[in-house]
Amino acid sequence: MAYDFNAEEIFKMAEQIERNGTKFYTTAAEKTDDPEARKFLLKLADMEVQHGKTFAALRTELSDKEKAPTAFDPGDEAGLYLQALADTRVFFEKEDDYSSMREILKSAIEAEKDSIVFYLGMKEIVPEKLGKDRIKSIIKEEMGHIRLLSKKLVEIGK
Repeated sequence: MAYDFNAEEIFKMAEQIERNGTKFYTTAAEKTDDPEARKFLLKLADMEVQHGKTFAALRTELSDKEKAPTAFDPGDEAGLYLQALADTRVFFEKEDDYSSMREILKSAIEAEKDSIVFYLGMKEIVPEKLGKDRIKSIIKEEMGHIRLLSKKLVEIGK
């Protein structure tokens, strides 16, 4: 059975992905003894918080039509599905290896790549008037995260 998601549901999923990213980077920062690494990871966590705020703001700008359910769903099964999708696709709950900065960076790069793929798809369904340009800028920032993470990985040695 196919299900079309409305713009509000997509933005909620994006917000969850950003919360997951914040949690990943915060947890990684807590587990490192290196003050420089901690500062770097907390900076990334803050960037994820800012992205979440952007999506929340975009969601408040949606019209009633864009928030309208696309199917009868009294049990909010679509919302639960989206939550599960967000939690299993990008920065998902899994056993992350926080044993070294190298492993943290590798996991982060993989998750950032997944988020770019998600946002590229989202960009295609979000109208210009509802923030397509903002999503484009977040994609650029996520690409910047990959550059930062990759540079840091090279610095510490693969």
